[in-house]
Amino acid sequence: MIEEIVGLAERLTPIALIGAGGIGKTSTVLVVLHDDRIKTRFGEDRRFIRCDQFPASRAHFLRRLSKAIGAGIENPEDLSPLRPFLSSKQMLIVLDNAESILDSQGTDGREIYDVVGELSQFDNICLCITSRISTVPPDCEILDVPTLSMEAARDAFYRIYKQGERTDPINNTLEQLDFHPLSITLLATVAQQNRWDANRLTREWERQRTGVLHAQHSGSLAATIEISLASPMFRELGPDARELLGIVAFFPQGVNENNIGWLFPAISDGPNVFDKFCILSLTYRFNGFITMLAPLRDYLRPKDPTSSPLLGTTKEHYFTRLSVSIRPDNPGFEESRWIISEDLNVEHLLDLFTSINKNSKNIWDSCAGFLNHLYWHKPRLIILGQKIEALPDHHPSKAQCLQDLSFLFQSVGDYAEHKRLLVHSLELWREQAYGYQIAQTLGYLSDANRRLGLRKEGIKQAREASEIFRLFGETVGQAGCLIGLAWALLSDDQPDAAEEAASRAINLLPEKGEQLLVCNGHRVLGYIYDSKGDTEKAIHHHEITLEIASSLDWVRELFWAHYALARVFSKGGRFKDAHAHAERAKSHAVNDTHLLACASVLQAEFWDEQHRFEEAKSEALRALDVFEKLGAMKSVEDVRRFLGRIDRDARGKGQLNDT
Repeated sequence: MIEEIVGLAERLTPIALIGAGGIGKTSTVLVVLHDDRIKTRFGEDRRFIRCDQFPASRAHFLRRLSKAIGAGIENPEDLSPLRPFLSSKQMLIVLDNAESILDSQGTDGREIYDVVGELSQFDNICLCITSRISTVPPDCEILDVPTLSMEAARDAFYRIYKQGERTDPINNTLEQLDFHPLSITLLATVAQQNRWDANRLTREWERQRTGVLHAQHSGSLAATIEISLASPMFRELGPDARELLGIVAFFPQGVNENNIGWLFPAISDGPNVFDKFCILSLTYRFNGFITMLAPLRDYLRPKDPTSSPLLGTTKEHYFTRLSVSIRPDNPGFEESRWIISEDLNVEHLLDLFTSINKNSKNIWDSCAGFLNHLYWHKPRLIILGQKIEALPDHHPSKAQCLQDLSFLFQSVGDYAEHKRLLVHSLELWREQAYGYQIAQTLGYLSDANRRLGLRKEGIKQAREASEIFRLFGETVGQAGCLIGLAWALLSDDQPDAAEEAASRAINLLPEKGEQLLVCNGHRVLGYIYDSKGDTEKAIHHHEITLEIASSLDWVRELFWAHYALARVFSKGGRFKDAHAHAERAKSHAVNDTHLLACASVLQAEFWDEQHRFEEAKSEALRALDVFEKLGAMKSVEDVRRFLGRIDRDARGKGQLNDT
């Protein structure tokens, strides 16, 4: 950055260094001011003006400018009397902390802005501005001052702190400070002045967080942040601005720009308010979110979340959206995709409020809704699992939370944990005598046992669940269990019985609606006919699932439809078609690493069948790495067996390389 600024200055290009308080704007420009190339170019005509040291008026600015350049004019009313002197030689003029005079909400903000803009037009002057606000003359080359790299942050810290060796805990603390220069300088100074060793420093940081960043002679982070909050532009935003900034600070992702309307319906002109936060360098934009540097976030977030009315309202807006029951064939499914980008914020919100109010049914029902949203749109494990299991068994939300949590484990391939949680959930449903939920959970358990190779147990549970639904007259529930029974029977090498169960299920389903079950019914029929060697019927049923899923844009169903067709074509030796469908399957699994790994295993099998063992091994190892990270141990075992088979096949063909 120094090199870039020096180059611009040599070409007399006006420059604006923009960034949050304490980011290093002044330090950077001082280095430039004393750079050898700059000294050679401008000699003694390098002027540095601290704009926060005089009142923000045009008269005071012109007076200070006249004095700095040595014009000798006491009270110029505009630039006219200064022009002869300003035009007489090449010079570098630095306006440091220019936010104090350029704030458009200030008394003379517009007039000062015009003078500075005029000053930037001189072709013999390089004007260099440092400012927290980005409203600078349009001719300026704007450079956003970044935070430090890890290496630079460590160097800066240990240049001040001499009490010990470089350690990982301190590196972690620097990272938690987002490598913010002022915060790092203050932390190092405080630790050095107090002679703290690394352990004490780490403890104090964990205890006080940014409260520790207050050095005796170097100021404090709080003072730096409060300068921005005292600006006319920020005060103009009204009494809610600071609390709204606290909401940005509270959420790890910040605030999604696309969701400002439904998150803050009571904030008039919300997007404009957030724009002003960015203009003031209090926040910045990142991946569609308005967020802020970690030290600012730590200082500004509500210390007691329950004391912030706006946070409470925001929480309820999130919870309202989570309360919507979602399935691919239900209205509103597409709208529920908002969770894909907001999942970290929601998880943080739930983690905090489930700790504050452990017995609230509303919060735990929202937690169940969150699990359901994740399962359909962004399957992954969450930090709330231990809290869910720690709930007392009599808690009204525990059974549902356990059930929904189990599906996240299923979605990453951990079928043993999926089953364990379902067993616990079933026990709770039985204690509450909820017949529908008992039957539903039995159906889920049947599928879990099938995946674990416990076929007989799965068949028994599917039949029990189907019978309960039949007695209740719940034909849709009965159809779902019959489809599960068909899968279990097929895995037990009973294709005829499986076909009969699947056909019964489809006949029980209504002509309209329940498209998800219709999809599943045709998929299992496709696998049944494939197992019987009837390729034509297998393709027919898989294409039906593909047609339904395509018409409704169901990502997961599209994955499984292409996956199934790839398998059928592979068995028929049509490897080009098989690979094409496998690639299409992958394209529908962008938010699901487990499904991507499943597709890799499928392609590995294709390469193996074509005796292309290196490609097969590469795909299988890629999948193995994912399954190991996810804890999908059954899949890990299956892939390891498959890799052994690849090695044997390769050895038999004389193609064993580096195995």
